[in-house]
Amino acid sequence: MGKVNKTEREWQRELSPEEYRVTRQKGTEAPFTGKYWNTKKEGTYVCRCCGEPLFTSQTKYDSGCGWPSFYQPVNHTVIEEHDDLSHGMSRTEIICHHCGAHLGHVFDDGPQPTGLRYCVNSASLNLKTSEQQDEENYP
Repeated sequence: MGKVNKTEREWQRELSPEEYRVTRQKGTEAPFTGKYWNTKKEGTYVCRCCGEPLFTSQTKYDSGCGWPSFYQPVNHTVIEEHDDLSHGMSRTEIICHHCGAHLGHVFDDGPQPTGLRYCVNSASLNLKTSEQQDEENYP
């Protein structure tokens, strides 16, 4: 998949106000409020903006932070990391490699095997469940 290049106006038409605020303006949803923070459904979490597969339910875990947390992406080419010095903190922002959507942040306090916690806003994700994926493969 190549890089997605859309205008801010196009993004505003395609996304809800909350999705736009989080993904295009680097916002953060309140903890324990997002659609996926506590879901246990199996499937693949894709980028809300471009549909790129980012994480699987097999790497999702309950970190207790109130946001969906994963210990690794589907592969390391789908996520870009950038220094984030906003709000008087030093963090590592994660964005979708294909469309530049702000996803959240990665921290080094996660479980093994990686020791990482990809803390992701629900507004930046869509969950494609195993059943939905089966339906797409077998019309």
